[in-house]
Amino acid sequence: MALTDRQLMRRVLRREIAGTIGLLTDEHDFRAMKRYRSFTFDDHPTYLRQVEDLLRVRALHGTHTTVALFDPQEYADFCAAGHLDPDLPASRSRFTAQLATTGPTIPYDGQPLADLLPALVDEAVRQATWEYAATLLARLGSCATCGEDIGRAAFQRASDLVVRILDTAPPGDRHLVCSVTGTPETLVAALHADDETDSTEQVDGAEALEFTTVLALGLATRGPGGLVMRTSTPGGPDRVYGWRMRGDGLEPLTAGEVFDAYCTDAESGDLIAPESGVDYSVPPDLEEDPRPDHHH
Repeated sequence: MALTDRQLMRRVLRREIAGTIGLLTDEHDFRAMKRYRSFTFDDHPTYLRQVEDLLRVRALHGTHTTVALFDPQEYADFCAAGHLDPDLPASRSRFTAQLATTGPTIPYDGQPLADLLPALVDEAVRQATWEYAATLLARLGSCATCGEDIGRAAFQRASDLVVRILDTAPPGDRHLVCSVTGTPETLVAALHADDETDSTEQVDGAEALEFTTVLALGLATRGPGGLVMRTSTPGGPDRVYGWRMRGDGLEPLTAGEVFDAYCTDAESGDLIAPESGVDYSVPPDLEEDPRPDHHH
């Protein structure tokens, strides 16, 4: 009887323990891990099926699981820095535990692995974009004229602009995209603001931070870039409008410019058919305050 009680308590405790699984999302990363003898999986499809089976079993037992992106090169660097043997399961477990707090993760909610994989990759790209943009902002230093931190000032201005854009947007679900092409790599960030039933809007904090950082980088570097807002309401046409970055501010696009941007293939330059049920229009007035002189 005592043994049965102890077994029952252990099962109960297992449900209280959250876990993290480091996932190799593509064939290239899987092959990189094959150089370790303790990594015994034969092929990537079989590995993914085993992972999905494990996730389902844990979910059936009421155990919460977070899936993290496992990068073999970051793992090798982690082991080298910590003087760990990379060919030990314990080393992989330690690395995965760190990913749970610092790396891109997605909670497993019973979704198929085919849906979880792209979401995890998107999360990794989003985090990398934010880190890269934040690093470039920090490197801008202080203004040679007034001594103000350029990155901090640009972030505050970008924050004010995002608030104004959302406040002036028409009712509906909003999807805002910012692209900055003046950096060594084109950076793209998206922000969703969904209308709730109580007339409030729901914005993801991490998404807003990334979006604002990318916008701030474009404003601070005066690089080419732009923003496009798309709002959707049930039973009505989607409304699309946008701005181009001009100096350290935003310049409204005409309805024709927005139409041309949406109806031109970005890679080939060929014309594409416009979407039905979409209204291309000019953006509302942001009623911006006079901008201070640009920092140098």
